[in-house]
Amino acid sequence: MSDILIVDDERDIRELISDILEDEGYATRKAGNSEDCMTLLNQDLPSLLILDIWLKDSQMDGIDILKTVKRDNPEVPVVIISGHGNIEIAVAAIKQGAYDFIEKPFNIDQLMVVIRRAMEASQLRRENTDLRRKETGSSEMIGSSAAFRGPIGQLDKVTKSNGRVLLSGRCLQGKEIAARYIHTNSARSTAPFITVSCAGIEPDRMEEVLFGRETSERGVEPGLLEQAHGGVIFFDEVADMPLGTQSKILRVLVDQQFQRVGGNDKVRVDLRVISATSKDLEIEINADRFRQELYHRLNVVPILVPSLADRREDIPQLAEFFITQFNESQGLPLRDLADEAVALMQTMTWPGNFRQLKNMVERVLILGDGSGPIEVRDLPREEEKVVEGAGWFCPAHLQPCRCVRPAKPLSGNIF
Repeated sequence: MSDILIVDDERDIRELISDILEDEGYATRKAGNSEDCMTLLNQDLPSLLILDIWLKDSQMDGIDILKTVKRDNPEVPVVIISGHGNIEIAVAAIKQGAYDFIEKPFNIDQLMVVIRRAMEASQLRRENTDLRRKETGSSEMIGSSAAFRGPIGQLDKVTKSNGRVLLSGRCLQGKEIAARYIHTNSARSTAPFITVSCAGIEPDRMEEVLFGRETSERGVEPGLLEQAHGGVIFFDEVADMPLGTQSKILRVLVDQQFQRVGGNDKVRVDLRVISATSKDLEIEINADRFRQELYHRLNVVPILVPSLADRREDIPQLAEFFITQFNESQGLPLRDLADEAVALMQTMTWPGNFRQLKNMVERVLILGDGSGPIEVRDLPREEEKVVEGAGWFCPAHLQPCRCVRPAKPLSGNIF
């Protein structure tokens, strides 16, 4: 989005506006009918569209083009111009989403004021949208152990492609951080990263959340797929996606387009898909809970994310990273780790993986006295208990949870 597209069936008008804008430093493209206009729009979205209402020898008039642009690319501002201006046309254009309406013959100064304001407003909207839809979260991969170097080497390779990636591993093993690492180091790093929490969305709302909806009362409400256009869509715990939605997502992966709920028009999207699961998807397929075709579409590059227990050598480095992070974000003390504390942490059982370690570090920094090194006595030493009928108490989720269950009772070193 770097230029201004001028659409008018009068060549003299197109050239005049183009010359004026280029004198002001803007790049322009020109179209004399609706067919050329739509072709140019599909090639590359402009920063602004200047659009004549009446277009001779065209399949669509200016209002039809305006409706299409506002439906598919609402962030593009449209300034309507017309030599047959009246209040009814102006009102109709504004209702359909036009930024402003200018009657021919127009004053050059007036035209430039409207164009500058439209582009400034559009830039602010884009920045606000980007801030809302680009979820914050760490993408730093910390470690140097052999168990870490293998997966990080795979992640580095997949950043250079658009291939679909399936991240597997137990709950809270850092799969979302791995997905963000791929996004941050890829060619799509400046585009959105949208997370779909498949386990956290009500099944009967899943399709509206993903595909968006169209209603006469509220118009177009874009879904997460549309918000991720140009970037990455991350399906977290993809095994929990409803079967009916799975078949529709499969079609999106094939066609790169979909229909909003309640709508009839096709919405085209350019997406990279990264998925994650803590379940064995082949077991889910055999139990008819997951579609085999979707599994093969998502499982182009499978990567197993190691647990914290597999990366004990990295625990000191990870703990120091969390200490620095909490110091910068919350002003908590910047404390060192005593050797004995490090040794104890490396022998502990970590059913809550990285989240458990992060929680433990935060707790020690909040409750600890002074700013000296963290000693063994500072580390939590609470017994883990089994809650009847509810599973093991999860130190990461801070409640009874079946996300992880050790093979034998836990030692007293777990908090």
